[in-house]
Amino acid sequence: MIRIGRIDGIDEDSLALLEAAGFQNAASLARITPIALQQELAGANRLLRIVPSVPEPSILGQWIDKARELTGVGEMVPEGPSAHAADVRPAVLEMLKAALVAIPLSARTLVEKNLGVNDVPSAVPINDFTPRLVGQSAVVSQRAADVTAASEFVKLSKTGSAKFEIHAARLRSTEDYTDPSAPAIEIQPQKDDADRLTLLRTARKETNKGRNPKSRRYVRGVLHTNPLRIYCGALVTLLMMLIIPLAAAATFLLLFSSYQPKFSPWAPSWLIALPIALPIIGVFYMFFANESSCRICCQKLFIPKLHRKDSRAHHVKMLGYILPLCVHIILFRWFRCTHCGTPIRLKE
Repeated sequence: MIRIGRIDGIDEDSLALLEAAGFQNAASLARITPIALQQELAGANRLLRIVPSVPEPSILGQWIDKARELTGVGEMVPEGPSAHAADVRPAVLEMLKAALVAIPLSARTLVEKNLGVNDVPSAVPINDFTPRLVGQSAVVSQRAADVTAASEFVKLSKTGSAKFEIHAARLRSTEDYTDPSAPAIEIQPQKDDADRLTLLRTARKETNKGRNPKSRRYVRGVLHTNPLRIYCGALVTLLMMLIIPLAAAATFLLLFSSYQPKFSPWAPSWLIALPIALPIIGVFYMFFANESSCRICCQKLFIPKLHRKDSRAHHVKMLGYILPLCVHIILFRWFRCTHCGTPIRLKE
């Protein structure tokens, strides 16, 4: 199998275009004409845009001649009915003259003329370049004699079938086919979803009993799907924010006491527990806080993110957003999302 790349004058872009058009070897290129090859390449290049422009037929002819020299394959001329197209052409012209003209009908025309689908005759197929054209012209003439013009737009058949009408007396309900001897099936009432939807939107009455709706102690918002994870994430995040500076200070004091005992003999040894507790709390932070997200916008709640926060989010100057959010969750069991501002509660 000779590759197309062996043909002189075909660069990499042209080779890619030929392969995209389906010409994988020199034999396939030798069986086509330059005009047909240009059409194939133009269609492939229109979709893929491989080259700025398709080569001219003269250049394509040089490629094809070289491919024929390498492979010894000549242009394949189709055999069969198309080879005798010149002899059949007069019969085709007579067939076209005798054929009926099909005019598309709009829905408005069908309504105005009160026509049904069965009233419109089917089109007569015309097969080009076949020996049966002369016989088909006689068939067309016979069919044309059976068709009368009902208007200037549509031809109606004389032997049209009657429209099928639906009679109300023929309709039956499913109860007519029910077996009376069959045992009755008791359908158990399903769980009422109205209470569940109400609980998702608002808290229970006993949860906010005796609380002012305008106070922070009033639990409000949409119920979170995993309130325990949110509460634990807020608690661990708060401990993480406290343990980091304490562990850093304890590490400095212990090192300073170890190298300069005269200046800091008072540093207790139990401060080593703070640096040890830091990675342990960090593991819990990754498990709870890293997976805690808003139910509405699905944004992480306890991970810093640089973007414009919601104007209603919990915020304290010099402390940021995460620390006030954690304190609010622990104290009041509800919060406003830092990102979308939606109130979300952790209690039913």
